[in-house]
Amino acid sequence: MAHPKNAVILLSGGLDSTTVLAIAKAQGYAPYALSFRYGQRHSIELAAAKAVAAEMGVVQHVVADIDLRMFGGSALTDDIDVPKYESADQVGNDIPITYVPARNTVFLSFALAWAEVLNVYDIFIGVSALDYSGYPDCRPEFIESFEVMANLATRVGVEGKQRINIHTPLIELTKAQTIEKGIALGVDYGKTISCYDPAADGASCGGCDSCMLRLKGFAEAGHTDPVRYASL
Repeated sequence: MAHPKNAVILLSGGLDSTTVLAIAKAQGYAPYALSFRYGQRHSIELAAAKAVAAEMGVVQHVVADIDLRMFGGSALTDDIDVPKYESADQVGNDIPITYVPARNTVFLSFALAWAEVLNVYDIFIGVSALDYSGYPDCRPEFIESFEVMANLATRVGVEGKQRINIHTPLIELTKAQTIEKGIALGVDYGKTISCYDPAADGASCGGCDSCMLRLKGFAEAGHTDPVRYASL
């Protein structure tokens, strides 16, 4: 049997990135997982990413350190309260305070650097342009532009030996469709966390925009979310 292709997977420990990891594996890629300690409010998601990476058998899992707290500007990296909602309908599509400025640009740049070192030409990221909180760096236009840049900024791209591809298998899926795909691939969503403001014991808050969109997705998919919620 031919050796599987290699790919760098951005893995946050959340629902979307874990689903993307499962999709990449199902497509025959040998995954190299990349997570970030970027000054986020909690380390629970990194523990989830570690557990997911171990269970799903990645080739290597790297956690890169970047301190975005030096810039702030987000409820995830600054002394700003995470907004809470009563329902997913209240979330809206305006860019929220939980948006971390240029985060996906930074993350993809690190993924691109590691991909060059590994001689890998495929990068997977779990962005969605449908069920999301209005983040500008989750849109197809951004991904397409970054892919163009990646092929202008790398040795393989300039030498024309190989094309760098940014894969976004969830970009046109709703959260419910993402969950259905993940369940079909055997994803254990109990090991993931999406909450922006979890309790010290790891329970999700149930009120932030990420929790709201996750709960809405599970409800629409006809499944029960297996993670613990402090407020439910």
